[in-house]
Amino acid sequence: MRWWNKRRPDPEIAPDEIFLDASNSPDFNRERFEGRLEKPLPPSSFFLLASGLTILFIILIARSWDIEIINGAAYAAESAHNSLEVTTLFAPRGIITDVHGVVLAENVPNPSGSVERYYPVPSLSQVIGYVSYPKKDSSGVYYDLTETGVTALEAEYNDLLTGKNGQMLTETDALGHIRSEGTIIPAKEGGTLELSIDANLQKLFENAIASTASGKGFIAGAGVIMDVHTGAVLALVSYPSYDANVMASGGPASVIAAYNTDPGHPFLDHAVQGVYAPGSIVKPFVASGALTDGVITPSTIIDDPGFLSLPDPYHPGKTFIYKGWKALGPVDVEKAIAWSSDVFFYTVGGGFGSQKGLGIDRLDYWYQQFGLGTTTGIDLPGEASGLVPTPAWKKSILNEPWYLGDTYFTAIGQYSMQVTPIQMARATAAVANGGKLFTPTLIAGQKPSFTTVPVAASALAVVRDGMRQGVTSALAGAINLPYVSVAAKTGTAQTGTRNQYDNAWVEGFFPYEHPQYAFAVVLERGPSGAGEQAVNAMRELFDALHVENSPYVGGTGIAATSTASAGH
Repeated sequence: MRWWNKRRPDPEIAPDEIFLDASNSPDFNRERFEGRLEKPLPPSSFFLLASGLTILFIILIARSWDIEIINGAAYAAESAHNSLEVTTLFAPRGIITDVHGVVLAENVPNPSGSVERYYPVPSLSQVIGYVSYPKKDSSGVYYDLTETGVTALEAEYNDLLTGKNGQMLTETDALGHIRSEGTIIPAKEGGTLELSIDANLQKLFENAIASTASGKGFIAGAGVIMDVHTGAVLALVSYPSYDANVMASGGPASVIAAYNTDPGHPFLDHAVQGVYAPGSIVKPFVASGALTDGVITPSTIIDDPGFLSLPDPYHPGKTFIYKGWKALGPVDVEKAIAWSSDVFFYTVGGGFGSQKGLGIDRLDYWYQQFGLGTTTGIDLPGEASGLVPTPAWKKSILNEPWYLGDTYFTAIGQYSMQVTPIQMARATAAVANGGKLFTPTLIAGQKPSFTTVPVAASALAVVRDGMRQGVTSALAGAINLPYVSVAAKTGTAQTGTRNQYDNAWVEGFFPYEHPQYAFAVVLERGPSGAGEQAVNAMRELFDALHVENSPYVGGTGIAATSTASAGH
């Protein structure tokens, strides 16, 4: 019966139980658990806890055995042969469009599956430029992750056009199979650049300049058309040009080699970086200054016998002869502009007899006021400033004194004077709009910026009349058209070591009654006697616009709109 006694509860009452009754319970501190009886946990609770821990431990051991012993080698091999790779997601470069939304630079897939830049209007290569693609080393690993603009607007607005590259994480196994992939950072496309350029006008203008230049023996040419009220450039041609697609792709090498040997220098932006002796196209600006300064009036008459004869102060009995291109007889300022009288402007520039001239200081002043001899601020890199010669310049460069003959030649755009086509279009726009010298821009919607030429409004009115006469009855008669009224000034500048070549110029604006557009065209180094050909390039452009019923020449724009849509 000993085993029974061990299991039977002890009936004896413990002393603390005897004294624990209701009478003394209020004396206990309940918050400190006084007066409470503790009941021990039953043995079954410990048994369940021990059983649960044992089961978990067994499961852990079994899983470890599976990973480390049974399948350890397989898992180790799989881990060793899997790889994680971070792939660069190249951001699409922003597109470039013309003012009507026609795409001028875009991104297209190539046969290798990557994306490359495409330029659908090669005649705009000098304006748009081209890009340099991301580069790989000999192992095929990219060390340059950026598509970068190299020239022209691609370079000037590279920050806007460049997007932000993204990243993708890819897991592959030993056989190159993709186990998983996911984008960590999405690529962000570059911004869109909308130009003021009209692609259709650009194409027609380029065709006119190229056909005239190549057909008449000129090695190069350039042209600018701009809005006289905003400075927005609508067309900018440089001929010959390169193909931006060839330069971006880096080949064919034979084509690039031909660019480098072309006497027309395709890599030179002739409209912005090319400098040329202007010849007679400076005469409207000289006349504007002389009228404003009171050196002449609209009724001043100067006789043009075809030359000026001045005594040589250093050799008595001898004379200097300054020839004009033709004896025109008595001329006023309007006729002198229309017929390009050299003798009139020799006299107005340097003085002769009783007629006072501007002098080189005021001549230089007015050239500078119209923006000649300085950059225009157009948003293209590498713009040339040109040159207005002065006594200080001659002394520093040639170490020679300045002579009256130097002033005469500077007054007709010769001697060492150099300008760019963009300068001449800008200056002509200032004559057309009443004296606002705008900063040319190639970006659509750009806020106009200008300085005011301190020239009399009445002087500009006289000059505009003279330029209109140049079209209706004088040297620019090739653009005396029934469908649009044009005012213009032609010019010829001799060049070459023996003056054996001509640069042909024309500048002007239209429509004459309410000027909206200014233009300047130069054809470089043609045969002697070809100085009138620039005006024929403008005639070809105007006729092409008329055929299209273009709003530029007073049409409804229906045909022009269809052409632009087809191009897009």
